[in-house]
Amino acid sequence: MTAPSWTGSIRFRLTIVTSFLTFGLAGLVIGVIYFGLRHSVESQRVSALVVQIPGGPVLIKPDQAQLIQAQVNAQTLDSLQRYTFVALLVVFVLSAIVGWFVSGRMLRPIGRITETVREIQASDLSRRIALGGPDDELRRLAGTFDDLLARVDEAFEGQRQFIHEASHELRNPLAVIRTNLEVTLADPEATVEDLRHTVEVIGRSTERMSRLVDDLLVYARKGTLSIDRDPVDVGALVAEAAEEFAVSADVAGIHLAEEATPGLWILGDRLALRQALGNLLANAVRYTPAGGAIRVRAGREGAWIWMSVEDQGPGIAPEQQELVFQRFWRGDPREGREQGRSGLGLTIVQQIAEAHGGEAKLASVVGEGSAFAIWIPALPPPAAATIAD
Repeated sequence: MTAPSWTGSIRFRLTIVTSFLTFGLAGLVIGVIYFGLRHSVESQRVSALVVQIPGGPVLIKPDQAQLIQAQVNAQTLDSLQRYTFVALLVVFVLSAIVGWFVSGRMLRPIGRITETVREIQASDLSRRIALGGPDDELRRLAGTFDDLLARVDEAFEGQRQFIHEASHELRNPLAVIRTNLEVTLADPEATVEDLRHTVEVIGRSTERMSRLVDDLLVYARKGTLSIDRDPVDVGALVAEAAEEFAVSADVAGIHLAEEATPGLWILGDRLALRQALGNLLANAVRYTPAGGAIRVRAGREGAWIWMSVEDQGPGIAPEQQELVFQRFWRGDPREGREQGRSGLGLTIVQQIAEAHGGEAKLASVVGEGSAFAIWIPALPPPAAATIAD
């Protein structure tokens, strides 16, 4: 049933109810007046009647006066009865008109609410009813619908973000697996050691994919990533990440160098940090031209451990450097940025850094390249020494 049909049906029924109520009240009032006047007229008694004629006043006897009065009362009551029925008919017509008008005014906000809700689609939940007018029940009902739409819109947006993040984060390990397999299978002189190395890289990538699936499910439920707190050797982590992307960089004609100081211990989540490094290295390989170089490093500065990935890509303009860690930022295609990407990689890097009590930073020069760094609090030297021993 369409909106106009059911609102028209309700309006018709509401008009009937309003008309009968109005007609009933008006009929009751008119009936009380009629019977009151009738009782008043019939209760009057005349003992004598003086009639003024041209020849002078004439006194009419009581019995004749009573007869004249009865005739006059009967004519008066007949006229009053006719007027009463006419008045009731007019009241009925007017009550129907007023009821139809009033019901239309009452149902107009409901019709607007219905039409707005019908026009809202799952792909566009940004519309709101925004009903104006007095602060009555209908406006509060519209406000409740708007609040409900806002919550549904937020839920759909969270679902879209989860799909983007899942596709983005699973793309990197799948690309590593595919590249290593293609290179190894295409090499007719591949040794057992080469195959073992490829299997190890694929094993680490599949482990990271499993963790990604678990984290994304947790993130979908709680809106945040789950972070473990275990001692992590950042130097070994950097070496592992560089080894995993070495084949991808070599295929792209890029020189990948790794440099890390030993004894860089932090308390954190190894797989999450590996995921952040993977995002940075994947971007570096993507944007560095053939013949360029990428350097992944780690070091210590005071109470902080840092990991950085430096590329020789197109760089990022100063006015855009504050935007790179925002969700779904994809940069300017004129500067070599790809609009087809989801723009979530650097956002997740920042989330992982902040979950470890640190931050992600960027230094970039247009035309020369970019350097992304993750800063994380270091373990105190006694604790780091104990772990190293």
